[in-house]
Amino acid sequence: MELNRRTVIAGAAAAGLAATTLGTGSAQAAASGRKPVREPFGTLTDGTKVHRWSLENGGTRLKVLSYGGIVQSLQTPDRHGRHADIVAGFDDIADYEAKSPYFGALIGRYGNRIGKGRFTLDGTSHQLSVNDGVNHLHGGAKGFDKHVWDVEPFTEGSDVGLHLHYTSVDGEMGYPGTLRTKVTYTLTRHGDWRITYEATTDRATIVNLTSHVYWNLAGEGSGTIEDHELTIAASRYTPTDSGLIPTGELAGVAGTPFDFRRGKPIGRDLRAGHEQQVQAKGYDHNWVLDKGITARPEHIATLRDPRSGRTLRIATDQPGLQFYSGNFLDGTLTGTGGRTYRQGDALCLETQHFPDSPNHPHFPSTVLRPGQPYRTTTIHTFGA
Repeated sequence: MELNRRTVIAGAAAAGLAATTLGTGSAQAAASGRKPVREPFGTLTDGTKVHRWSLENGGTRLKVLSYGGIVQSLQTPDRHGRHADIVAGFDDIADYEAKSPYFGALIGRYGNRIGKGRFTLDGTSHQLSVNDGVNHLHGGAKGFDKHVWDVEPFTEGSDVGLHLHYTSVDGEMGYPGTLRTKVTYTLTRHGDWRITYEATTDRATIVNLTSHVYWNLAGEGSGTIEDHELTIAASRYTPTDSGLIPTGELAGVAGTPFDFRRGKPIGRDLRAGHEQQVQAKGYDHNWVLDKGITARPEHIATLRDPRSGRTLRIATDQPGLQFYSGNFLDGTLTGTGGRTYRQGDALCLETQHFPDSPNHPHFPSTVLRPGQPYRTTTIHTFGA
């Protein structure tokens, strides 16, 4: 596996991949998208106004908040052409600000965990915000998910989308360097949802951006995802300690509940009693993708709901995929459909570099230096 970061070639190449390699998704739907529409969504406790942007293209309907770049709703048709929201979320900004377990959010500067919030870069030790026991999680106490982003709508050919901008100043949450971040959400004419992450820094730092959407292809609030069938193109995963920090081992999935190479219902081995599952209360691990880091997105996972017929295919240039089976949903959160979310009612598939990479030299590097652009793309293709 290639262990050094490569600049990802996206743009036209990624668009071509979405249209040809990954399938047409809802190609039979309208080929031209609707211009993004903005509306008020609420006000944060500090008085900052939050807006919601609505986009539609190729049969996919997407609603995004300026707060945290949150995907508040994503609707796709089932095998009978009936649309349903397939992501977990809230109806009001107060719940997102006070209660959200990262529903639909952009995650940064560093997706996933860093052990004890510490890392050393170029001989200098850095202490980050600690917000998950003794560890750093998803950018700290006020990560990218808790900031209002500048949003710029666009139409480009048959695509529609949003450019989201946020500048993280030097020292924010303990990170070195000022990081200028641009994330682009695009809905293609085929209904694919493409995310392109870009960043530059004025000082050596670490970066690992991702999206924390909670999926239920049967429909938000419809119940368990245990009958969803999941395939992951990965022969290894990264076992963790009791704090869900990787031990450094790249363990084989063969003969374990972590083997999704041929696809299986998520619930089949969910209660197998493997020590890693007991520790995490289910699946909450990083899979080491067989393809490694690639110059353009390649297909790495497929999710299918047999009830609705909906499918989700994911392509990425990243080396890892964090699969989280909704272990900590406990019935205390009520979603957009008015139903509570219980354990296993939604799942996350986060394309990324590995957790705690700065403390494991043999993991792919997450270091970003001045003059070195960060660019990575993930594509979601929907079908039924």
